[in-house]
Amino acid sequence: MQTNFTAEQLADPDVAESEKILRKCVHCGFCTATCPTYVTLGNELDSPRGRIYLIKDMLENGRPADTEVVTHIDRCLSCLACVTTCPSGVDYMHLVDHARAHIENTYQRPFMDRLTRGILAAVLPYPGRFRLALNLARLGRPLKGLLKGMPALKPFVAMLDLAPRSVPAPSSFSSPGLHPAEGPMHGRVAILTGCAQPVLDPAINAATIRLLTRLGIEVVGPEGEGCCGSLVHHMGRKEQALESARSNVDVWTREIDNGGLDAIIITASGCGTTIKDYGHMLRLDPAYAEKAAKISALAKDVTEYLATLDLPTHLPRGITVAYHSACSMQHGQRITGLPKQLLKAAGFIVRDPAEGHLCCGSAGTYNIMQPEISTELKARKIRNIEATKPDIIATGNIGCITQIATGTDIPILHTVELLDWIYGGELPGKLRGLKIA
Repeated sequence: MQTNFTAEQLADPDVAESEKILRKCVHCGFCTATCPTYVTLGNELDSPRGRIYLIKDMLENGRPADTEVVTHIDRCLSCLACVTTCPSGVDYMHLVDHARAHIENTYQRPFMDRLTRGILAAVLPYPGRFRLALNLARLGRPLKGLLKGMPALKPFVAMLDLAPRSVPAPSSFSSPGLHPAEGPMHGRVAILTGCAQPVLDPAINAATIRLLTRLGIEVVGPEGEGCCGSLVHHMGRKEQALESARSNVDVWTREIDNGGLDAIIITASGCGTTIKDYGHMLRLDPAYAEKAAKISALAKDVTEYLATLDLPTHLPRGITVAYHSACSMQHGQRITGLPKQLLKAAGFIVRDPAEGHLCCGSAGTYNIMQPEISTELKARKIRNIEATKPDIIATGNIGCITQIATGTDIPILHTVELLDWIYGGELPGKLRGLKIA
């Protein structure tokens, strides 16, 4: 793609990077076939190619974002299926990140949109506030019918739909602390506690810690660790995201200096994609660039790390698992085969649903901010999953678990919960009482 940025514009490192990305696009349109919003809406401007044109025009002309640009960028899930598909290597992820930051800095959203985004940014990254909000959702649920009649309040209706009927009790595994290896120690890792996950499903990190310590791995939950920053990053709140990144880099660097780390284990693939990008996000910060790159190199999805350990192979148990590959796992981190290999080695029969490359519609806060499109994608995903006739659904991201669970009765668990069970752990709570267990 030909570009016409001025030398003055290219002096901005973010613009210079976006210009390089834009020049790689050859307009081939391969991305349209795998883009969930284009497949759903059929609008060229709701495809990666269409959004690239909009971003180029906006940045090249140095103008503020307008309603058209914001509408179509907001509809992007950041699923990154286009990145996997693109034969030219267009780095759409960093391009749309730049566009979102530009929108945040130059566009005045309607009041209710600003209010909703402000609430999400102030609540979701903080477990205590998030837990309180979920408990308050019980009071708001009877008002849902009234709220549905007010278009500006659709995101709040979506929040009530997604909020669980009961909130799990806090887990001791969600608190900072050291979890010693059982028997001879074979490694030492830190685990990302996260923000939404320990509130919605604390069993995931509990299963991870139990499994790793049984395998001889010392696990530390560092003091001071916080949200990875992805939730606000995808809202265009660049500085807030970078502050989260710097804070976590400091925490994990301290652990490296004090006892060493073989890896930083992440059990939410959305967080993993962001943490693996810390090196890029902080590349222009002389105080953090080197440290952030080191942290990104240590970041591992739990399945990546488990694949390096000596795990026994189990005979088939006759339990069929549909594996849903989260977008942040398969497109963001390019981890596709490992989770399925681990499940198969553990004795599960693994099924791949059709259209596995398409997003389930969760995408961070997307199912709140874009509920209509999200609902269509969820229904499509669940149809494909249920067609495999599974006993269980497995995935590696809390957002997908929450989204899919609202549309099917098939139990959906994190991959590591199943592995912990098979390799000597307790039966996951979601499977208790079922014939398959």
